[in-house]
Amino acid sequence: MSVTFFRTHLRRLQSLAGEEPISLERREQELVGALLQWGQHGSVRFEEVEFPGFRAAMARPTELKEDGALLYLHGGGYVCGDLRYAKGFGSVLCRETRLPVFCPAYRLAPEHPFPAALEDAVSAYRYLLKTCPAEKIVLAGESAGGGLLLALCMQAKALGLPQPAGLIPISPWSDLTASGPSYAENEDVDPSMTLARLRRYAACYSGDLRNPLVSPLFGDLSGLPESLIFVGGDEIMLSDAVLLHEALERAGCRSTLTVAPEMWHGYILYGLKERRMDMDAICDFVRRVIA
Repeated sequence: MSVTFFRTHLRRLQSLAGEEPISLERREQELVGALLQWGQHGSVRFEEVEFPGFRAAMARPTELKEDGALLYLHGGGYVCGDLRYAKGFGSVLCRETRLPVFCPAYRLAPEHPFPAALEDAVSAYRYLLKTCPAEKIVLAGESAGGGLLLALCMQAKALGLPQPAGLIPISPWSDLTASGPSYAENEDVDPSMTLARLRRYAACYSGDLRNPLVSPLFGDLSGLPESLIFVGGDEIMLSDAVLLHEALERAGCRSTLTVAPEMWHGYILYGLKERRMDMDAICDFVRRVIA
């Protein structure tokens, strides 16, 4: 489907999102995950894992390429995203990289506010470390998941856990205070997200939005592994990615930022043929950092 098709339908959904209860938003996101997973039928198999309080699944490719694994942290504003949704883009990453992808469905706010999601992400990372060395693990995540993977790395430093080989934040929500200029500059062009919606999600997640483990942009990013960041040029959250990239470089970390013109929040999940080069870049990055 074309970029124009998606932009039109995202704009229609955006006009309804502010009025929908979270329960309905969750059901819609679950359907997206099921659709993404269905598209990988036959190329990926799953093994489910039970943790105290949350579920996860390991996606395994039918044809394993090399040693290594990904930990995928899904988006959804910390309030949406069940295991079906996590398995959706997780299965895409598995098929494309031909590596196992671990997909935790961490606990969600408002029922389970911060630090529940971070605690579950740490548990998932510890689980993966039992079977795969850190230098063979890449973390990937979109939106809230993109911010959560950064918080996970900062928490790993505090806990004395080894850092992974690389990070792939996709449209990362790294500043829940919405302090960047793009929140005003892109307000009228972003077809997929509104500031009101983000403020509602943020309020559900935490009462301290400047906490570095909530908004990693304000944290100590030194010692983090190399990052490959993607963001849409029309996102109101564009600043989150740009400022994060700059902060990582100031902290002495390697970071590459791709700003896709006229693209929206989490655009890579839509599998647009016009942006095939971004998935190719993800696969190249994963192969290089775990080599």
